[in-house]
Amino acid sequence: MPTAQPPSERARIDALLKGMFDAAIAIAQPAVRIPQFLPEAPRGRLIVIGVGKASAAMARAFEDHWPGKLEGLVMTRYGYAVPCERIEIVQAAHPVPDENGLDAATRLMDMVSKLSEDDLVVCLISGGGSALLPMPMPGLTLLDKQRINQALLDSGASISEMNCVRRHLSAIKGGRLAAACHPARVLNLLISDVPADGVHDIASGPTVADPTSCADALAIVDRYEIELPPQARAILSNSSNETPKPGDPRLARVQTHLIATPQMALEAAADFAARHAVPAHILSDAIEGEAREVGKVMAAIARQVARGDQPFSSPCVILSGGETTVTVRGTGRGGRNVEFLLSLGIALNGEKHVYALAGDTDGVDGREEIAGALLRPDTLERARREGRPPMTCLENNDAHGFFQVLGDSVITGPTMTNVNDFRAIYVSASDNPSAMTNDK
Repeated sequence: MPTAQPPSERARIDALLKGMFDAAIAIAQPAVRIPQFLPEAPRGRLIVIGVGKASAAMARAFEDHWPGKLEGLVMTRYGYAVPCERIEIVQAAHPVPDENGLDAATRLMDMVSKLSEDDLVVCLISGGGSALLPMPMPGLTLLDKQRINQALLDSGASISEMNCVRRHLSAIKGGRLAAACHPARVLNLLISDVPADGVHDIASGPTVADPTSCADALAIVDRYEIELPPQARAILSNSSNETPKPGDPRLARVQTHLIATPQMALEAAADFAARHAVPAHILSDAIEGEAREVGKVMAAIARQVARGDQPFSSPCVILSGGETTVTVRGTGRGGRNVEFLLSLGIALNGEKHVYALAGDTDGVDGREEIAGALLRPDTLERARREGRPPMTCLENNDAHGFFQVLGDSVITGPTMTNVNDFRAIYVSASDNPSAMTNDK
């Protein structure tokens, strides 16, 4: 069984992993990104709207750097509000929508429904907007949307698949909000939290064209055996309910900028590691799949590095992002980053040279106000001593409980941004992995 690392050694490794995570979050802060994308003043009104976990911070950054007149309404998650003087901030529920979100979505549509071609709508959109912007199609209720959303979250469907269904059951997503802004000009400033930065998947694409169809959404529902109310199935079965598509004239004056992305965050983490004399390798910013299966694959890569210096020489850091999924079958609290990490640890089985951190850059992994956790060579041993069998916790989707008992949860609080999941695996060169140095 592995022995515990000396505290100073453990502290150095923890500091490296946490420092990379902090660097990934810092580079994607709205205060850093927004000023680079300010538009020219319009001849008419400037309306600022937004939705997502980072939208309030984005609104504040825009307000701080805009000297002229503006008005607006932005929706964010409870606890993520940032005070603004000219833009109203509304808080609503995530990941399951509530009445506050429904009321604000209705107000948002009213605000942009009577604009002229001289007006400009700046849309500040980040991850989390799908739940924060509920406006059911006619015939559906908020309760219907809540139940469907919960079923999607528990199904194991990918974020792209979930958002396809959400778009087609919404009266505001999938480009419908942009269509309501016509004939005004629309400027989208987006923080991406989705694999491959698909703009139609960020908050389910309320202000961009939707390349998917009702038939696609229905196929996803059937694939994952998601139970729908009859009226929801009727909506998806009727092609007249389609969302605005690429080439729709109502979206001709929409311009979109990705102001922060998962790749950008991983590069910032790699730069941090390099400043501490540790080579970093980015595998991908768009890894998807069941979190526990991704954990097994990453364990195999880390073990090959630790034992054979392939495909990378140790010491090094292996970085990846994307958005895995968890099919909830147990009574635990889920959380894709901690489930990935627990699966990684089980597959490594105490590999003495491997340490890891996985977390969501928005500070919330699944439904918990916990970003993620840390994994060390002695994690499984310590858990067993605490009466927490690792495999039992994994099978019960209780990775949050597993890491909390050990005191290894990573808690950031609201980060005011959201550039998807962050995974860093550190592989040391020897039994004394202290290759880090101070900043150069």
